[in-house]
Amino acid sequence: MEQEWHERIEALERRVAALEGAARSAAVEPSGGRVSYEGSIAEPVELEWRIDVDPARVLALDHAPRTEVLSALGHPARASIVALLATSGPQTTQALQAEAGLGSTGQLYHHLKALTGCGLVDQDKRGSYRLRPQAVVPALVLLTAASDVSGQLRG
Repeated sequence: MEQEWHERIEALERRVAALEGAARSAAVEPSGGRVSYEGSIAEPVELEWRIDVDPARVLALDHAPRTEVLSALGHPARASIVALLATSGPQTTQALQAEAGLGSTGQLYHHLKALTGCGLVDQDKRGSYRLRPQAVVPALVLLTAASDVSGQLRG
């Protein structure tokens, strides 16, 4: 009887270890799942966007380009600039400086450099700035996801 209990406990320990190992590997290397987002806007331009990818593919990509985008959005002045461009379309430097509450054009250009460098914003031929059309929905998704993580959307 004691041998039977011992064998059952060993079998349970092996099953728990296997389950714990599977949970650890699933957390580190997800596969078979899907991460999706989509959106559409009507103003300032009409646009529809949808992404559907395997999370393992996303996590295997180089981190530098994506962290550059996250870093660019990680400053309140830059988030203000992106929000204005998303809601109102192309803007002059004066409008962007006022929206972001910046005291100098030097500060504004510092933030615009980060936003243009990562591909979120570009400058049109007239000298005003706009969100790149292919960046509008992804930028809104990032800001929405950050609002969700921070708890701003709940309650």
